Amino acid sequence: MNKLLTTMYALAVASATTFLPAAHAQEVKGDAKAGEKKIAMCIGCHGIVGYQASFPEVYKVPKISGQSGKYIATSLAAYKAGDRKHPTMRGIADTLSEQDIADVSAYYEQHGKDAAKTLPDKPSREPSAQVAALLQKGICVSCHGANFSKPIDPSYPKIAGQNADYLFVALKSYKTENNATIGRSNGVMAGVAKQFSNAELKALANYIGSLDGELKTVPEPRFR
Repeated sequence: MNKLLTTMYALAVASATTFLPAAHAQEVKGDAKAGEKKIAMCIGCHGIVGYQASFPEVYKVPKISGQSGKYIATSLAAYKAGDRKHPTMRGIADTLSEQDIADVSAYYEQHGKDAAKTLPDKPSREPSAQVAALLQKGICVSCHGANFSKPIDPSYPKIAGQNADYLFVALKSYKTENNATIGRSNGVMAGVAKQFSNAELKALANYIGSLDGELKTVPEPRFR
């Protein structure tokens, strides 16, 4: 119980400190209509179902349609600041102003959204005993919320139904240090990910990726 309380305290502190740059970026009000004209660099990867990144690791690029706009803004700000190390994403983020980030984030938050679809609080599949124990150890729902789709703060991602291989690479990256092309600086997630072996992270990623969620890859009718 003491461990749980300590972790929850760390999460509360992180909420007030870790995402300050993103919070500043999100102060700019996003315009989804304007964002539609600014996504040319996004659709070549995120607009193709099953598209795989090949550098620095091979994995399906994340589904971002239906993701929280504030989380997208948080991520882009982190790439821009170098807190997330991915050469392609940093190169793209560097070209975006705060207004661009807000507009693109607003666009993808509503992109492909089905207003009639409501996810239940309970995941669509029960985890195995092993995965259930891992989820409890990482207290994943304390941030990502019910069904891993209702984060307690919009700067945290929805993860249910995300591509499992991307989730695995993302989780591993929080354990990576002193690498120029791979790694993510986040005290909360680093503390969580470092509790697990890579095999355990893969088991978590496979389960969460298998769930029904709100995230999508929406094919573009044409390239712009």
